[in-house]
Amino acid sequence: MNKKRVVSLMMASVMTAGMLAGCSGGNNNNQSAKPNSPAETAAANNQSEGSYPDYTKGFEKKVSLDIPVYERAFEGWNVTDNYYTRWVQAEFGDKYNIEVNYVPITRNSEVTDYEQLLASHKAPDIIFHYDMPQALTYYGEDVMQTLDYAEIENYAPTYWKSMGETIKQYGVVDDKNTFFFAARPEADNFTSIIRKDWVEKVGMKVEDLTSLEKYNEMLVKWKEAGLGVTGGSLLQNNFNYNYAFRDWPVDPKYRALYSDLSVADLTSADTERFLRNMNYQYNNGLIDKEFYLRNDDNKIKSEFVAGKTGNYGFYLTNNTDVFAATLANNPDAEFAVVPPFAGVPEGLKPQGRAYWPFGFIMGINYETSPEERAAVWMYLEWLSQPENLFKFQNGVEGENYTLDADGIAVKKADYKGESVLAQNNNKDYWGLVTEIAQYPEADKTLKANLRNWAPAGYENLADDMVKYYNEVAEFRTPDAMFTVVLEKVNEYKADLNSLFQDLYVKCALAPEAEFDATYEAAKETYLKAGYQEILDEKQEAIDAGKFR
Repeated sequence: MNKKRVVSLMMASVMTAGMLAGCSGGNNNNQSAKPNSPAETAAANNQSEGSYPDYTKGFEKKVSLDIPVYERAFEGWNVTDNYYTRWVQAEFGDKYNIEVNYVPITRNSEVTDYEQLLASHKAPDIIFHYDMPQALTYYGEDVMQTLDYAEIENYAPTYWKSMGETIKQYGVVDDKNTFFFAARPEADNFTSIIRKDWVEKVGMKVEDLTSLEKYNEMLVKWKEAGLGVTGGSLLQNNFNYNYAFRDWPVDPKYRALYSDLSVADLTSADTERFLRNMNYQYNNGLIDKEFYLRNDDNKIKSEFVAGKTGNYGFYLTNNTDVFAATLANNPDAEFAVVPPFAGVPEGLKPQGRAYWPFGFIMGINYETSPEERAAVWMYLEWLSQPENLFKFQNGVEGENYTLDADGIAVKKADYKGESVLAQNNNKDYWGLVTEIAQYPEADKTLKANLRNWAPAGYENLADDMVKYYNEVAEFRTPDAMFTVVLEKVNEYKADLNSLFQDLYVKCALAPEAEFDATYEAAKETYLKAGYQEILDEKQEAIDAGKFR
């Protein structure tokens, strides 16, 4: 999300782009062949066709299973050694003679971490990413195995029943079985909050924020009242900042040409509108004047907590500390969810990026052995069992939570014992099989989600977040998914991402009278640096129908 939404135009998730240095070419001989047939897989495993080694009693020799997990720098949380990693080892690893190792992947420099791990031959058995452009980059860099989907079904029947059709529909690249996925139920907890007390101090209501023009009007009043400014951050590798500035409805081919989470669009009319507004906000003292220095969430958050900025985009969870931290500095602070039209120019619609029907996009490391690969499927199967998933998501009954009359886990917000959950409810562990916790019934799932999302005393924020999410559903469209590797994207994106930061910041900071000339020069520089070649390559794929 990311999640990164229309209502937080200045916010973007921080992910570092990069080519897989030291990992390109010739890593995986299977990549140049057709997917292995069951017969070929059986032969490789010295078995008869249609069967696979039986590991239900465990592996004869200990297997080392390396599972990636995001490192988010939660205070006091050891991502590789905690109650839950030890529980997995005891309940799953020891049972099957598997040593389960969790490999930390820094969330804010994810691709760089994988680069380094792959180059040093220390990458985990699963290579994952949330967005298809980067997943295709990994595929194009030849660091993923071709998969036998029947093998997944054999070792992970529960997981396959849930995700098999999605895997068959979206997991094939160049006629090779390449990706497997986590489920993604339709829900989202990314939102942008605003200082409600600031809005009301200048004689407005949050409900008055019905357009970008109204939002800017409010910012002017904030400035005049000496309250603060709107928050901002450096745009990095999650490039959906201009969606609210597009005409509606958006043409699918136009969307395919310009929507790309891995390469920023600098040259469209949408981006010009976006940058012109940012330039206006900067020159009139309405935005954090050092927005370009806020290159990670902690820096963005600290400005809000300190009372310097009046809005903040983040994932709303019941154990977030942002409200308490803000109140410690500003005891009279009140909060509200930013309405979805607040960042939308008059006459346009609150367009946003819809998710693809899957969460994590995953591949198997080309250096993973057949036994380790089987262990991956067995782990996904174990993780897919309702009782294991429920414990990972909720903790220990009677300690982390109690069950209410509906059978929903009610978390103990102040629990600090051994089985305490990570601040995002352990999602970085169970996210391999699903993006959002679910119950069998939809209404129970919604109730549970609201409890997981709503900090005590701020239930109205979770309610408003869901209400707004549903209200603008028709204006969310997924980015195009190309079914071929875009070589020019892989070739130029790292350099273009760095160049984009320089150019867009220059446009934003230019004197208003010089914006047009600055922007035109930036476009020319950007196109010549490789973006025109990317557009040409995309257009060729679009004309050939190589996108969904």
